[in-house]
Amino acid sequence: MPRPRKRARVRKINHPLQSEAPSKQGRKFNLQHVPEQKMEMLRRSSVFAAEVMDVFDRFPPEKELISQAKALCRDYIHSRLIRAGIVWSKPEPAVSSPASKLTEVSAALLHLGDELEYIRPNVYRNIAKQLNISVSSESIVSDAFLAVATELFSAGITWGKVVALYAVAGGLAIDCVKQGQPAMVHTIVDCLGEFVRKTLVTWLRRRGGWADITKSVVNNDPSIRDHWLVSFLCTCGHFLKAIFFFFLRER
Repeated sequence: MPRPRKRARVRKINHPLQSEAPSKQGRKFNLQHVPEQKMEMLRRSSVFAAEVMDVFDRFPPEKELISQAKALCRDYIHSRLIRAGIVWSKPEPAVSSPASKLTEVSAALLHLGDELEYIRPNVYRNIAKQLNISVSSESIVSDAFLAVATELFSAGITWGKVVALYAVAGGLAIDCVKQGQPAMVHTIVDCLGEFVRKTLVTWLRRRGGWADITKSVVNNDPSIRDHWLVSFLCTCGHFLKAIFFFFLRER
């Protein structure tokens, strides 16, 4: 009688992917047992990233700062022309920023400009004559304005110098209109906008935009006022130095 054959044992082999894939319980277990120090580091990193993004979002965009700079320049020039008894209309509309905010900035800029021009009235008058230039040429007006602006800010940026730049623009605009060249006003505005783009945008963004200038006129502390008067006097010296270097360059 033949012997019965032994049944072969069947080994159960798990699929490699199944054996390597962790279970849901395993994943949950790992997350629950992450060291507290690592969790704290992750939390702090998330908070820091959120703060960085919040600060970045508060920085005004470059295009907006330049548009505001040109709008403020038109306001400043318009105010100075009216004060000089000259009628001039602003054909370009205001920028899309809140009107009240830009109006407040413009008022502060004009106020500080009054302070500056009151201290040294002769410095910011007859700009074209001081520079010995003809206002009939757009290139000459542009080159002269940008040369003075560049020299004015060669040693750094302050609000006093920014106000001085607008005072120069206002004085030069008056000369252009008086000499029968009202179109040069737009050239001056465009030059100021271009200078802001190249030189002042980064500085303005760090300060949160043009509204930072309002802090200079809101404070009624006499010591703050004295500080601004001293700053203005120094700015006058920088402007005279800028004119001197412009003459040297022309020679």
